[in-house]
Amino acid sequence: MQSYRSFTERDYEVMQALDLAAQRHADPEFDTRPDREREGRLNTSLPALKFYERSEHSFLAEDEQGVAQGFVLAQPVWQGDRPIVLVRTVTLAPGAPEATAPGLLHAAVKSAYDTAVYEVHYPLTPALLPAAEAEGSNVIGRYAVQHLGTRNETAPGEQLGQRQVPRPPADPAPDPQ
Repeated sequence: MQSYRSFTERDYEVMQALDLAAQRHADPEFDTRPDREREGRLNTSLPALKFYERSEHSFLAEDEQGVAQGFVLAQPVWQGDRPIVLVRTVTLAPGAPEATAPGLLHAAVKSAYDTAVYEVHYPLTPALLPAAEAEGSNVIGRYAVQHLGTRNETAPGEQLGQRQVPRPPADPAPDPQ
């Protein structure tokens, strides 16, 4: 049986290692990617962990032996007329039990309800589809991320279309006179 709990600074190193293992599992070429791409895929920078630790909607999943199996990073966001909880990621350890993703999503949903927030928004990844079904979520579209600059060339996910970005004309060659 797994447990789900808020994480603390003592968990940062374990969460960073789990994040790295998950990225390497999802993309065997992860370590060959440009530095900016590797940094962009990781969710556990020190500033991010400090932020999500205080969010009241982020949790760590552990097995009976206390081994981390995954985490959810989520935050409350004010929409102008109501709050929502926005999930950044549900990250799973390679080989995590099947119940890990649904358990982490449920922990975020319960924390939202407990704080009188009645909408939880999250990317519907293949790992979260069973969780979404178990929660009775409503699919209202696909979730996309537009990476700007060269990172869009190596970012994970299905790239839609091939947007041609106009480039400014090169400076004309100086007049030799």
